[in-house]
Amino acid sequence: MIKYSDIDKHINAFVFELDNVLYPEKDYLYQVYYLFAGFLEYTELLDAQVLVKLMVQTHEEQGADAVFNVVQERFKLDEKYRFNFAHLLINAQVPLKLLLYPEMLSMLQEIVVDRKQIFIVTNGNPQQQLNKIKHADWQELEKYLTCYFAEEIVAKPEPDMVDMLIKKHNLQRREIVMIGASETDQLCAQACGIDYIDAHKNY
Repeated sequence: MIKYSDIDKHINAFVFELDNVLYPEKDYLYQVYYLFAGFLEYTELLDAQVLVKLMVQTHEEQGADAVFNVVQERFKLDEKYRFNFAHLLINAQVPLKLLLYPEMLSMLQEIVVDRKQIFIVTNGNPQQQLNKIKHADWQELEKYLTCYFAEEIVAKPEPDMVDMLIKKHNLQRREIVMIGASETDQLCAQACGIDYIDAHKNY
């Protein structure tokens, strides 16, 4: 992963995605699966352990979007449970704090010590993303974060939210770097005319 010491000293503002950049998104989703499995065990008398195993396996093999459909088909679930699952995905009170990648926690701490600005510009359902932020273990760094939910304007890779951030905070494009882990973020940075760093690439 990228280290703070690898970044040009003229950078004064850091724009991060949230999922799979600051923390592993599966740490949130797998807890949602656990909660949903417990709910189905209570309402449908299904085996929660079997459900969790199936949901995690489906997530790993087919992606998060396939999870409910596979469970529904396997256990002949009523369609009404789709609403329950969607509600949990957005609003779950997950039992365990979401831990940041250690390298990212160190980077955030060093950025704060250097009195530089930290922004999170994240795609996805704004309510869900806010819920993830609330459940993350920021180690008291949360007061230094300024968060924007791109879909309140238009999702990345469209540059609109980052352009708004630049104007609102009187930033120069040459002093900003976007740190992401997807082609979406890379394209957004290009569209904004700012530097981009892949969080997981070795430098």
